[in-house]
Amino acid sequence: MMRRRPDPTVQGVVGEAVFLLSSPRRFLTEIALAPVGRGVAEHSKALTHPIARFRNTSAYIYLVAFGSDEERRAVVRFVNRAHAPVRAEGYNAFDPKLQLWIAAVMFHGGRDIYERFFGPLARSEAERMYREFAVYGTALQVPAELWPADLAGFEDYWDSVVADLVVDDTVRAYAHALLRGGHAPWYIRAGMSPARFLTVGLLDARIRDAYGLLWTDPQQRRFDRAMRVAAPLYRALPLRVRHLPASLVLRDARRRFGARSATADGAPA
Repeated sequence: MMRRRPDPTVQGVVGEAVFLLSSPRRFLTEIALAPVGRGVAEHSKALTHPIARFRNTSAYIYLVAFGSDEERRAVVRFVNRAHAPVRAEGYNAFDPKLQLWIAAVMFHGGRDIYERFFGPLARSEAERMYREFAVYGTALQVPAELWPADLAGFEDYWDSVVADLVVDDTVRAYAHALLRGGHAPWYIRAGMSPARFLTVGLLDARIRDAYGLLWTDPQQRRFDRAMRVAAPLYRALPLRVRHLPASLVLRDARRRFGARSATADGAPA
């Protein structure tokens, strides 16, 4: 039974299907920071080509976690090429401080979804997880010294940024369109209601308010009930089922980035 609680590591977190299902929450949190939001609203394909955007983002996430050194270098080169033309007012995709925010969102979302489904982390476990998630910034342009030294420093950084978030009309409209399914095929948009409910419920309340997303007390109670049911059901699933989405995404990423092997040490089976 203990195997049903994954190790509190990058691989343990991102290998779980619930991490993948919480991707929209992370994306909305990322673009709540004004420069990132404007850059995404003006350049991202998330609305017009959501599948392509998902494949590109997930390739980076999963190859950094599970890939060989060669695979990591290949996907980092790809991300850097994609970022080169992305400029907006106050936004440069190579800005280390903005990349720090993206990596911070990865850790914050990963820790939150882990604790919702597997229970609270001991402080030492959370510190370990936090140190490992730094790779999502340092693999790009974030110098190691910019990543807060410890979890307490991270929590101060997180609260200071979130407290000052202001989502403008352009990014707010973009986010609301995303929650409706954007230009995804009709069969995806038709099933957006549960995904939208999960995404909005997972958002930090301060970020939800910045987007002007209505969230009532009855909705919160319904969300809490859903989490109480979903967590034990998810833990009861066979590990192969829980890890299947990550395995499929990783296989696709390896096929695109010329991997020589089907698996790597620590990859979800």
